[in-house]
Amino acid sequence: MLFTVKGRHIEVTDAIREYVKKRVDKLPRFHNNIGRVEVVVEEGEGPNFTVEVIAHVDREELMAAKEMRPELYAAINAVFDKIVRQLKKKKEKQRDNKRCGDVPAKPVGGPEQEDVA
Repeated sequence: MLFTVKGRHIEVTDAIREYVKKRVDKLPRFHNNIGRVEVVVEEGEGPNFTVEVIAHVDREELMAAKEMRPELYAAINAVFDKIVRQLKKKKEKQRDNKRCGDVPAKPVGGPEQEDVA
C-alpha cells in the first residue's frame, strides 16, 4: 500500500511522517483492498491544524475524512478514527450483502401435508 503525506503552509517533519505511517499501517486491518492513502496536513488560520485523509479503495469509491483541531497530533488521531469507522462500515456492508443468500430453501417435494386422523 502506498501512502503520501503532503503539507500546506507547514513543513512535514520526519516525526509527523513517522506518526502518520504508524497510523496508515493499521488501516489494512479494517479493509483489505486499500491501494493508496493520501494525507494532507494544513496549518490553517489561527491556532488550528486541518488533516485530511483520502483512501483509494480498489473497485470502490474514495473514502475521505477531514478534521480540524488546535493540536496537530490530536487532529491526526481524530481523522484516522473517522476513516477507520468509514472503512469498517463499508466492509460490514460488503459482508452483509454476501450473506443474503443464506435463506433456507423449501423442500423439493412441495409443501408438506399434515396427516389428519
